[in-house]
This record gives sequence, structure tokens and C-alpha cells, in this order.
Amino acid sequence: MIEAEPTAGEPLLFLLSFRQRDELAGLAANAGWRVVAARRADGAEARFRASGASVAVIDARGAAEDGLAATRSLAGEVEAVGAALLVLVSHGDTRRLGDFLDAGATHFSVSPIREAELVQTLRYAARHAERVGSWHSRTLGPTEPLGWRYDPALKSLQITPALAALFTAPETPSLRTMLGRFDRADRALLHAAIRRLTERATSTAFAHDLAGVGRVVEHLQLDTRTGRIHALVEPLGAAPDASVVVRDALTGVHDAASARRWIGRRLEHGTVQMALISLMRFETINTAYGREAGDALLRAASKRVGEAAREALGRGVLIARIGGSEFLVASEEGVAPAVTRVEEALARPFVIGDMITPLGARIAIATSEPGDDAAALLRRASDQLHDPQGIGREAGASLDRLALDLRRALDRNEIAVRFQPQVAMATGEIVGVEALARWRHPQRGELGAETLFAAAARADLELAVSAHVQQQALLIAARWPAVLQALRLSINVTAADVARPDFADSLLSRIDTSDFPRGRLTVEITESGLIEDLAQAARLLSDLRTAGCRVAIDDFGTGYSSLAYLKALPLDYLKIDRRLSQDIEGSVRDRVVVRGVIDMARSLGLSVIAEGVETQRQLELLAMEGCQYYQGFLCAEPLDVDALAELVAAQ
Repeated sequence: MIEAEPTAGEPLLFLLSFRQRDELAGLAANAGWRVVAARRADGAEARFRASGASVAVIDARGAAEDGLAATRSLAGEVEAVGAALLVLVSHGDTRRLGDFLDAGATHFSVSPIREAELVQTLRYAARHAERVGSWHSRTLGPTEPLGWRYDPALKSLQITPALAALFTAPETPSLRTMLGRFDRADRALLHAAIRRLTERATSTAFAHDLAGVGRVVEHLQLDTRTGRIHALVEPLGAAPDASVVVRDALTGVHDAASARRWIGRRLEHGTVQMALISLMRFETINTAYGREAGDALLRAASKRVGEAAREALGRGVLIARIGGSEFLVASEEGVAPAVTRVEEALARPFVIGDMITPLGARIAIATSEPGDDAAALLRRASDQLHDPQGIGREAGASLDRLALDLRRALDRNEIAVRFQPQVAMATGEIVGVEALARWRHPQRGELGAETLFAAAARADLELAVSAHVQQQALLIAARWPAVLQALRLSINVTAADVARPDFADSLLSRIDTSDFPRGRLTVEITESGLIEDLAQAARLLSDLRTAGCRVAIDDFGTGYSSLAYLKALPLDYLKIDRRLSQDIEGSVRDRVVVRGVIDMARSLGLSVIAEGVETQRQLELLAMEGCQYYQGFLCAEPLDVDALAELVAAQ
């Protein structure tokens, strides 16, 4: 006999979150909601209408324009049925609340949003819907709800009558008979979705074709008290591209958080080897052709990385996008065969629209050691990838060849400067920029600062390259358009700069010659640049501060004498290394380390800037710990002056 899972009285929630779908769905599920969750706005009106939800939630944090457009599109459907429309916004977008209200929002919540606050806000929204609407009389579309519940302990499956009607066999359904409705690839998707459910990630979703229904999304939720898995099956229709509604643009690729969880589970029982892959010319293409071309390139690169890795290692391999243009391949069996295939795949030119472009990649390999957790292993791979002396397994010319090329690059004006925004967390306002060097190599495309200065060290041109970049940044910034006139400028100094006794005088002369005001300049010096002579560095920084400049210690958390630096040096800003910023999403221990760094800096009167922030979750966690400023791809990649002025003017 088929036993139907009870659904009456369970509140239904429709969730649209561009960045945090599964996390928010899990929080709502833990609070007793049945959730239909989407990551993209395409078809959101029809999906909300079919869901029968009493509350619609639009997570506009970090995506204000997309969230506003989605609010406008859903408002009519929400109003028609008397439902509630809750919008989540970033703290920096509170000035846009009036726009969301005009677009049709009925409730708001501003980040950082704690779980208890979110749950209470959902309850208020549900009460609103009860008072003004007739949502409770609606059903899940034109038919009865499709759903099932599985109890792993009892190995029992319960399904709703509507789903039972799809089974022709008379016997009581089992997980095996239900899986018979899936093709082989879709069975793998279901198994993968079930494996993703944990006490920390209690909700997920995947799309597939279901015989008799067409294209559907399965919304899975784990009841942590009973261990049962609940599924709500949402029909989408038979459109072949319906999967774009519920699946990430990088299909089949994990995000950074799920990659850490995967690695952590494997490390509990054995060894993991990983390859960290960085696309080399992505920033150039993204800047030159726009974000749409950049997104298309990432999807194409993701597909090649995934296909190459799986072809070499099978389905047991992990493929993840860590952030920006970096990917990760990991396996318990070793990754060497996959690295070779990935290098070959990324060496072939990409066709994006009418554009044919080569990319190339840097690849670093790291193997777990006893006592490693996921964060430690990722950090070691990142250290190898970004080590200026190592350059990972970099495709193309050798470092010696680059050193020869660099001598001509200075004469040919191939060294350019980009500016990455620094944002106040409290207001979302861009308050400054960091000047970053880029080498526009005629054969290899645009190369980053790590490669540039590694080649400079090999060619004994560190001082010349550093002076060139500093001078170019100052000259450009001194002639910024009016919209940028209030921004601070940060420039970097190297270990070779610090070793020069006359460097302070030389730099101040360079500043004054450029006509850039000293009071708006910050000099950033890395920990590695201080190690050789701490006393000399202290004298240098003191001279610069006395002259009106501000001083920041860059990449904090990567050296060995951090406490000594904080104690001895005259500083104004502390910049948290990007690896620490990104680790804040990892374990409790990772977050405690970041909290300790911020607390130390704040107690010494230093302002804290987090580098490498790429997700809204990282931003919110850093803000909760007291960080005041951030920079990273969440706001913008390094920009030229025109793009920077456009971004600031848009604020």
C-alpha cells in the first residue's frame, strides 16, 4: 500500500537567491518551511505561481539591480494572491529600500542577518499573508503536490498520491522503483544531491526529466532530528533549457564552500591531492569585452576543466570553482593525469561569440599532509600558485625568457596600472583604490603583478619596475576626473625599496612631482618586504607618516612575525591576506583566527581592510567580526580609469 506523505498545514516558501540559495533554503527548512528555491530569475513568476507559496523571498544582497528587477516581475503575482514579498538587502544598499518598496516589496531585512532574525521575519511575512490573502486555498499548480519522503534508517519511501499515480507497478514503491524513473545520469544527480545534505547544509536542489511530467526540480531537505529526507517536486515543463532556472551557470562544478566540505570529509579517512588552476588572460578579456563575455568564457573553461578531469580520473574527482577565474581539481587517487589533460584543454583557443582567444593557465599541485584540514591544503596550493619564485606549473615561456622580455617591456610601455576599489562595509561606498601592475605582454597577453615582479627579480630590475609602477599610478591618479577626486590611492612598495636608505625621500619627491596630494596616499608594504630589516622599515614608515602619507601592512597573515610588526611599526591600516578572508567561510577555527587578527588591529587603533572578498557570505562574516573595508571581485576586478569612474558615478 502506498502511504502519502502529509503536506497540509506546512507553510510553503518561494526563494530566489542569486548567491546563497542552498544556505537560505536550509535555514528556512530548519524553521519548518517547505521551500521552492531558485538561483536565477528566469521564469520566476510562473514558478512562484505554481509553488502555492504564502511568502516569496528575494535575496538581493550583492545583486541589488537583479533583485530589484526580480521584485518588479514578482510583485504582480504576489499581490494577486495576497502573499508577502520579503527582500533581503546588503547594508550598503539600504538607500535603495524605497526603490524596492515602490517595486512591490512588503517586508525587508538588512544584512548582516542572523538565523533567528530571518526566521522571525518570515513569520511576520506569513502573518501578513494570512491576513490579506487567500493563499492557503491554492494548490501546487493545476494538480496535487508531487513529493516524497525517505527514511534511511527504515529504508522506507513515502510518496504523495499525485506522484503515486505515475507508478504503474502495484507494489509498494521503494527507492529502487523510484530510481527506475530516472536515467543513469539523473540517478547520479540524485545521489550527489543526497550526499550534499548534512547538518550544516540541510537543503539542496537539482533538475532532471521525470517520465510523465517533463522537466522538474527536486527540492531536497534534510530533517536533522529524524534523518529523513523530504522532497518537493516542482514541474517546470518540458523545455530543453529549463535547467538554467535551477542550476548554476557552471553546471556540475562545486562552489568553494562545498569543495571545502568535500575535501574535509575525504581527509578524515585518507589523503587528498589537488590541482589549483588559474586562467591567465581572463581579466584582460573580461575588461576588454565586458562581463557577459567573461561569464561565457568561464562557462566554457569550466566545461573543459570538468570534461578533462573526469575523462582522466572518472566521476570520483572533485571539480570546483574557487573564485574569480580559479578552479580546483581534487582526488583521493592523485591528480597528475588530470593536470595534463586540463593543460591541453585550456591551451586550445576559445570561441566566445565572434571572438577567438587563447587563455592558458597556471597550475599548482598540493598533497595533504597529516593534520591538514581543507583550509590548510587549499592554502598550501594557493601559496604555490601565487609564489613569485615558483609561478606554479605556468604554461608558456620560462621565467628566464620573461626576464629578457621585461627589459624591452619598460621601453615599450607595456607595464600598465589598474585600480581595484576599496569599499566601506558600513555604507557600500567606494572610498579608495589600490594600484596594481599589469604586464601587457605582446605574446602571452596580460600578466599579473606576481609574474611581473618574479621576472623583475630574475632580471635584477625590481627597483626599476617598482619605481615605474609607482610613478605611473601617481601620474594617472593626479589627473583623475572629478568623480574620483575624493578617493584615496594605495601604492605598493617592495622589499628592495625598503632596503634603500633614501627611499622615503625618493618616494616623496615622486609624489610631489606628480601633484598627487600626500594626504590621500597610502603606502602598502607586505610582511615579506619587512622581514630582513624591521628597524629600517620602521624608520621608513615613520618618515612617510610624518610627511602626511598613511601606511598599511599588506597581506597580513602570511608571514612569521606578525605580532612583532604590529608592535614595532607605525601603521594606519592592516590588510588581511585574501586567503584569510576566504577561509572565514571554512571551519570555526578559521573564523577564530580571522577574528583574532581583526581584534588585535582594532585594539591598536588600526583600520582593517579585507582583501580578496568574492562572496556575499565572506563579506557578511567579515563585517560581523568588525572589519571596516574590503576589496575584491565581489565589488570589482582591477579597472582602468574609465571603468572606475563609471562605477563610482553609478553610486
